[in-house]
Amino acid sequence: MKLLRVLCVLCGLIVPCAALDREAFTFTNYDLNVRVEPEQQRLGVRGKITLRNDSTTPQKNVALQISSSLDWRSIQIGGTAVDFVTHEYTSDIDHTGSLSEAIVTLPREVPPKGTIDLDVGYEGVIPLDVTRLRRIGVAEEKARHTDWDQISKSFTALRGIGYVVWYPVATESADLSEGNSVFETVGRWKAREAQAEMKINLSNSRSTSDDPPILLCNGKGNRLIQTVSMAQVLMTDCSFSPLGEMVPAIVMAQYSALNRPLITIDYVAQHKSGAESYALAAELTAPVVTEWFGTPRQKVETIELADPEAVPFESDAMLLTPLGNANSTVYELNAVHQLTHAAFFSPRPWIYEGLAHFAQALEREQQDGRRAALDFMGRHRTAIAGAEKVLAASHTQNEAADESLINTNTEEFYRSKAMYVWWMLRDMVGDAALKKALASYHADQDKETSYLQHLIEAQTHRDLQWFFDDWVYRDRGLPDFRVGSAYSRAKVDGGSIVTITIENLGDAGAEVPVTLRMERGEVTKRLEVHAKSKAAVRIEASSTPLEIVVNDGSMPESDLSNNNFKVPPPDGTK
Repeated sequence: MKLLRVLCVLCGLIVPCAALDREAFTFTNYDLNVRVEPEQQRLGVRGKITLRNDSTTPQKNVALQISSSLDWRSIQIGGTAVDFVTHEYTSDIDHTGSLSEAIVTLPREVPPKGTIDLDVGYEGVIPLDVTRLRRIGVAEEKARHTDWDQISKSFTALRGIGYVVWYPVATESADLSEGNSVFETVGRWKAREAQAEMKINLSNSRSTSDDPPILLCNGKGNRLIQTVSMAQVLMTDCSFSPLGEMVPAIVMAQYSALNRPLITIDYVAQHKSGAESYALAAELTAPVVTEWFGTPRQKVETIELADPEAVPFESDAMLLTPLGNANSTVYELNAVHQLTHAAFFSPRPWIYEGLAHFAQALEREQQDGRRAALDFMGRHRTAIAGAEKVLAASHTQNEAADESLINTNTEEFYRSKAMYVWWMLRDMVGDAALKKALASYHADQDKETSYLQHLIEAQTHRDLQWFFDDWVYRDRGLPDFRVGSAYSRAKVDGGSIVTITIENLGDAGAEVPVTLRMERGEVTKRLEVHAKSKAAVRIEASSTPLEIVVNDGSMPESDLSNNNFKVPPPDGTK
């Protein structure tokens, strides 16, 4: 009889799973009590979640997913237990490479736009786990520096969806071996839950004889230490209103705090000098942030990671990063990125993240000149070109036109490519006009995709529709510039006129710098060259022209091997 009952349950599960729409419900509210127990590496959660049916059909079943290292204990509606069946669901949105999924049978169907409250309880352990990275061939050591999330006696850090699913979610499966599958899945989740509210009450208890750790999160909240009998209860209220693009994160360790007007740095005692260096970097980079993006709206926070080789993680104004052995340049790049987020908010990732990366290039220019800024951006060029190839291979031409900076979930696009877009706009319209356009930006007014374009055009009185079409509203790939021809004509009074024809073999246009190098000096002019077209420019040479260089590195190209051209001798010379 027992075997028969199990078979009946499994058979009942097959039908709902086959027809289940895992992304039918939007999670509109979380109210969770989260208990962290470092000594046992345990996490225990109890609380209430609110879901809204955003599909077009009534829903009788709902999927709830948490990390596979956690177990569902209770799911109730109004104090009454509901039927649910759990199973392991493979997905790389969690560091273990799989999820503990509960398929809940609701007592009644939820109509479109209808809501339902669920009381949930789950618990388990969260050790460091690199399963998902190891199975795609990442070396153990590198994987541990990347997926460093864990609960341990000395250090606890948990990032949310995309790293460790420590709060309930519901998505379709994602696979790291399938291109941008994980980024796209997490991106869809963030878009759906952008207006969700999340409130977390974090707690941990330990003996009063121990030095209390600090319990941190990246939302808004308060910290409190209560003494109960012979134990101290650490509590942190943490809220996200709304959740937006944030990935909720928890950190706990024995930190000291360095407080400065712009930044708070939580560090381990032996790395005080690193914390002071980082604070200095924030102070040094603040002027360029204020000049371009305004005064930071909030104080930023930097938290030291236990692993000195760990890959940093940033969410809004909080940065988790090693502090032990980085140099001043790394600190300045990280600090200017943080401060830009604190000064300028946009709900659009290509603006929000793109400007923070653009600010890093501005900082490098301020410190060591334009070439240093272009070299910094150049480190992103290969990743952008690779992402464009993946996109082109996986879509038809018409489908690729639907991909854009406006709706992309690909980090190489909304971070790195967007950085180049901002730099190109700066070169086209000038610093003053772009600063004024950014100063007039209001996130709550950014309802239309063309909003920012019109702000910039209002300052420049220049039609930028073609540029935004190629780089922002559509993904047309990258340009591919080359010198089609160069004709040098000697002048009667000395010197020569060099007529240069630039050809763009790519599908995106740009205003490209064209540099004529001479025996003594060089001259640069800018030339607008649209996709699959040619344009010409004349440059006066005061000495013998030697070489033409198209694109100084200020824009990404699909092919950089054809950007140099040797100038033939002028007519009338031997």
